[in-house]
Amino acid sequence: MGHENKVSTTGSGRIAVKTVEAPLEPKAPAKSAAGKVNLQPPMQPVSERFPALEEQEIMLTVFAPQASQVNVAGNFNNWLPAATPMKNMGTGEWIVRLMLKSGQYEYRFVIDGLWSEDHRSSERVANPYGSFNSVLKVPLSVRTSIL
Repeated sequence: MGHENKVSTTGSGRIAVKTVEAPLEPKAPAKSAAGKVNLQPPMQPVSERFPALEEQEIMLTVFAPQASQVNVAGNFNNWLPAATPMKNMGTGEWIVRLMLKSGQYEYRFVIDGLWSEDHRSSERVANPYGSFNSVLKVPLSVRTSIL
């Protein structure tokens, strides 16, 4: 190609700045272990390419008309029921608003000291105590998912 590489150096003492001008040449495509050219970059899960940086408001509710105290405990609050009390709406419905990043969370309600799964949850997983934890999946928020 008739382009010359130019290098200029300026500096004093221990710090030097070098500016290099060179023609752009395409890099050779990566080859796989079998020697074949791999034209596509490795696929990453969406959650790694676009991590959820923003918290979203999530509401949990439970119907417990006879309860005097209801809390929720899960891996979002270190399984500490006292950290997340629920509010009695006066109709037997208890509610709590959580600020959570996207991901999958496990939780249980604690109704008057008794641990209970969320029977409205569509998904549950076994826990080490012989019962089940409810599963809450928080999707990527609209603003985060369009990045």
